[in-house]
Amino acid sequence: MLLEKLQPFIEKYNEINQKLSSPEITKDIKQMTKLSREAKHLEEIVNKAKEYENTLNTIEEAKSMLDDPEMAELAKEELKEAENKLPKLEEEIKILLLPKDPNDDKNIFLEIRAGTGGDEAALFVGDLLKAYLKYADNRGWKAEIVSESKNDIGGYKEVIVLIKGEGAYSRLKYEGGTHRVQRIPETESQGRIHTSAVTVAVMPEVDDVDIEIDPKDLKIEVMRAGGAGGQHVNKTESAVRITHTPTGITVSMQDERSQQRNKEKAMQILKARLFEYYEQQRLAQIGETRKSQVGSGDRSERIRTYNYPQNRITDHRIGLTLYRLEQIMNEGLFDEIIDPLIAHYQAEALKEAGL
Repeated sequence: MLLEKLQPFIEKYNEINQKLSSPEITKDIKQMTKLSREAKHLEEIVNKAKEYENTLNTIEEAKSMLDDPEMAELAKEELKEAENKLPKLEEEIKILLLPKDPNDDKNIFLEIRAGTGGDEAALFVGDLLKAYLKYADNRGWKAEIVSESKNDIGGYKEVIVLIKGEGAYSRLKYEGGTHRVQRIPETESQGRIHTSAVTVAVMPEVDDVDIEIDPKDLKIEVMRAGGAGGQHVNKTESAVRITHTPTGITVSMQDERSQQRNKEKAMQILKARLFEYYEQQRLAQIGETRKSQVGSGDRSERIRTYNYPQNRITDHRIGLTLYRLEQIMNEGLFDEIIDPLIAHYQAEALKEAGL
């Protein structure tokens, strides 16, 4: 019975709340943060469990009143309403019972890089960036470009955006991978369709609770910023490069005039990349299937094709094709792809969990 499956979650929620109210826990910030996150997720399950139990009680009470001539009509209405509500509630509870991705509530760093295709790939990075910024705006999220490397024709070799808002990672984690674009470049005189690609990585923004970095493992270099900037860049060593020596992961930052601000931004991105790196290792060790790693940001997997001549966008993971590419890109309507992806992977997970 579903109520029996919910009982351990209710008990765990009560136990965590007891711990959070103890004076000792306030001295341990990391533990308090961890427990608060866990309690927030469990609260959803507990509230839904109460609603489910109330609905079951309503059904029982309504059934018991069916033989009462004065109450029978009202009881029938209540019974019908409660019985119609039950399947949807059960489905919602089953989804909540699935193992939760601990990163779902986090902000993200969205990194888009030009791949094969030269200038055309760099231009598409810019187009994809605009579409994601529009999508973020549609959902009421805040987006800030933290690092960019432009080419000579207005495209981007690489751009990193920090997106802050509820559900940012839980929805955009499905964007990690290779995005292929097919269109006729403006410079193409013969009207031939070119195929190019960009890669997207989605990394949760992490803090010291999520990952610890030994300062001894960091090599920090400062240098003069390159590119435009006039006299300022020639006089000030404001650019920063940080290398994590055990993994070889390197982050360079020169977008800010302040060396300290560049260092802070570089550390933010380094933490996110390290977190992603260790997460990939962990998943590989426990032998997770690729199906359950939809949000792992594997850049080698081709996940989507944008075909401009046919106004077609296809997501290869679930075989979804929509003939409204221009509108989706111009208006940031990625929910039309993300919602079916979420439904698909939830259905797969429910099957695997036997719920």
